[in-house]
Amino acid sequence: MTPLETALRDDWGRLLALLVAQFRRLDLAEDSLAEAFESAARTWPDRGAPANPPAWLLTAARRRALNRLRAEAIAAKSLPLLAVEAGITENARRVIADGSAPGEIGAVDERLRLILLSAHPSLTQEAAAALTLRLVLGVPTSDIARLFLVPTTTMAARLTRARKSLAGAAFEVPTGSVLEARISTVADIACLAFTAAYAPGSGRDVVRASEAGEAIRLVRVLREVSPESHDLDALLALMMLQHSRRDARVDNGKLVLLPDQDRSRWRTTEIAEALALLTPLAERAPSAPYLLQALIAAEHSIAPTAADTDWTRIAEWYEELEILTGSPVVRINRAVAVAEAEGPAAGLWLLDGLQMPGHRLPTVRAELLARAGRPEEAVTAYDVALAACDNAAEREHLTHRRATVRP
Repeated sequence: MTPLETALRDDWGRLLALLVAQFRRLDLAEDSLAEAFESAARTWPDRGAPANPPAWLLTAARRRALNRLRAEAIAAKSLPLLAVEAGITENARRVIADGSAPGEIGAVDERLRLILLSAHPSLTQEAAAALTLRLVLGVPTSDIARLFLVPTTTMAARLTRARKSLAGAAFEVPTGSVLEARISTVADIACLAFTAAYAPGSGRDVVRASEAGEAIRLVRVLREVSPESHDLDALLALMMLQHSRRDARVDNGKLVLLPDQDRSRWRTTEIAEALALLTPLAERAPSAPYLLQALIAAEHSIAPTAADTDWTRIAEWYEELEILTGSPVVRINRAVAVAEAEGPAAGLWLLDGLQMPGHRLPTVRAELLARAGRPEEAVTAYDVALAACDNAAEREHLTHRRATVRP
């Protein structure tokens, strides 16, 4: 990885937060930092990267911001140049000079300010998720559009509206219950982005592992600025356990279900890190949705083979999770676990009367009906699932499964 790529991955959010803190304008800060990165991309390959890449980028972005402010002041004929310069505090000058974050700006990690700004209550959860990925992690707009299954132009417009809605929003860190609620919102945003990356959309894509990795990176940043959160530890463990299976999820463009995956392709170092996070939580943390989901994922990860999976324990955790959430998705997953532990009839009983859009419910119902020896009903359920599925790889899988049923 080049120094510029490293800076984009590790320092974008921090540098942008410093610029927003200094200039109090999100649009100005983001445009100036993007121009600084563009300048680095042109000059560093020939001249070599500077000794302190983040400080170089911060200085270059600051110069561009000042130039734009001067131009705006001249155009408006209202702000004298000295007033523009006076708008930069002495503390900000020190930040510019050496790349550090002393005094007021350094009192609270500047990334936390930016993360909490991106999760402002005035934004919808989807807009907040997209803006967080763009501002905090520097994910390109095209990649965010891919993650949320919309055209790049549509996502660009959403990001523009989100920025405008934040005009004038305080770049401050709330306290108490407000801070806890905002951090919880960011955690939910990261989970939404991760889930979207592993939820097949239209076309051939089955998984989008790189986008899921960005969501994990967001949780890591959040844990750095909020290290005492059990929920964040559990969420990171959950994400890593699921992400560790990415190499085995698809084979030649075809979906591979969990029982059929080659477990030698699971990334054991990531599983070990997740389990190290999860073990103390399981002993002392109260039951919570992320923790229960992580415990379920861990049960799959520690089983040497699919046949060794402790489905009874998983079903119990799903029951507890359903009580906490009331989610129909959890009910579906619980039905699968119960069917593995007690037989398909028990799983079908849990699905009786359940209503949910999409192809997930009829797919599970079809699988259980086939296993229960009710092939005609299984074929009908597969047809319903196919009619509701628009992902090519999943449709191919469903078509194959339907063909194996013999009425």
